[in-house]
Amino acid sequence: MRKNNIGVLASALTFLVAFLLIQMVATMVVGTIGYVVKGDNWTVALQHVADGRLAADGRLMTVVSGVASVLTVAVFALCRWSPFSRVYLRSRPWGVLVWVVVLTFGTVIPSEWLLEQLNVDMPDEAKHMFEQIMSEPSGYLVLGILAPLAEEMVFRGAILRVLLQVFDRRWHWVPIVLSALLFGAVHFNQAQFVHASLLGLLLGWMYYRTDSIVPGVVLHWVNNSLAYAMSNLLPQSNELSLQELLGGNERTVWLALGFSLCILLPSLFQLATRLKSSEKHGS
Repeated sequence: MRKNNIGVLASALTFLVAFLLIQMVATMVVGTIGYVVKGDNWTVALQHVADGRLAADGRLMTVVSGVASVLTVAVFALCRWSPFSRVYLRSRPWGVLVWVVVLTFGTVIPSEWLLEQLNVDMPDEAKHMFEQIMSEPSGYLVLGILAPLAEEMVFRGAILRVLLQVFDRRWHWVPIVLSALLFGAVHFNQAQFVHASLLGLLLGWMYYRTDSIVPGVVLHWVNNSLAYAMSNLLPQSNELSLQELLGGNERTVWLALGFSLCILLPSLFQLATRLKSSEKHGS
């Protein structure tokens, strides 16, 4: 492997490690301070964080997640690891973004159906943590807006951007798959790994075609917004299977899948037509 390619791969690893360190530091520092403010001494506060008690404290976990996302955006922007450019927005891609929104709606039921077929579910601890955050009024700001921006800057704007420099354009799918798998892996549970990896393929493809994280941020925002809405409007949905959620009729599930594909496939076609493949990958 050429020396410059080794440097590029080292940069991608640096971005990933930096992202994970920011999450860890934010959890330890903000979580500890939060427990101290509540009246614990520093030793007890640190122990609470180490024992994972944050997952049961929705308000504090929301603050921790929000601070982690803000720090991630700040670090990756200031270090220019995820370069910012208005070029894509100046092209007025409103039609593309509308189709991205439609596409995201089309992924919801097929994704849930696939997870059920694979018999994978989110661990109770992780599920409880997200339920706690989503129950907070500020939870939407964190999960719906800050997290999509931060994660797109890291996994598409930084990691995928540099990985695309290693592989020839004919092999662009390799870095897209790699970045998608990394994106799935950092969620640290099997269910989210599958869901996030599949979404990561779409997110990576859109970045490759546009050199912009904007379409990915929109897809990510809609996906997380739908999860937030479902959690608050239908809290029982987290415990129900797709068939139970749709009235206990297997035929209804197949109809819902067919309807979703009627949304998903035309959206993919429209985006494949409208997204122009870029000659370089650096913004």
